[in-house]
Amino acid sequence: MGKDTMKLVANNKKAYHDYFIDEKYEAGIELHGTEVKSLRMGKCSIKESFVRIENGEAFAYGMNISPYEKGNIFNKDPLRIKRLLLHKSEINKLAGKMAEKGFTLIPLQVYFKDGRAKVEIGLARGKKLYDKREDIAKKDLRREHEREFKIRNL
Repeated sequence: MGKDTMKLVANNKKAYHDYFIDEKYEAGIELHGTEVKSLRMGKCSIKESFVRIENGEAFAYGMNISPYEKGNIFNKDPLRIKRLLLHKSEINKLAGKMAEKGFTLIPLQVYFKDGRAKVEIGLARGKKLYDKREDIAKKDLRREHEREFKIRNL
């Protein structure tokens, strides 16, 4: 009933470094047999992946789900294009946003929610080099403050 359990499989930390994330959406992933078993074992990488909308459907490119070791001829190509399951209204909204300049869709994390494989995709705008430097400077400053606070409270 009200389980709402979530098991994280893969996280895309690089996305937050390279992009400004404006909106997040949850989508199901259309998987075949042994891919689910491989995902349950945590064998997934979404670092180089992206999402495209074609003919009113969303597809994830470059999402690497390693072949299941105990699998056989039924193992699929690890880099095959995977269809994402979204509502038609969400796809239309995302397609409209992507038509604007500078927007892209990227997977942020892959997880299991109530036993179903889900992917969180983010509507993102690319960061310029100076934005990345600014983020790194903020992170360093925060780390420095935490260090000083820790020393002061000893």
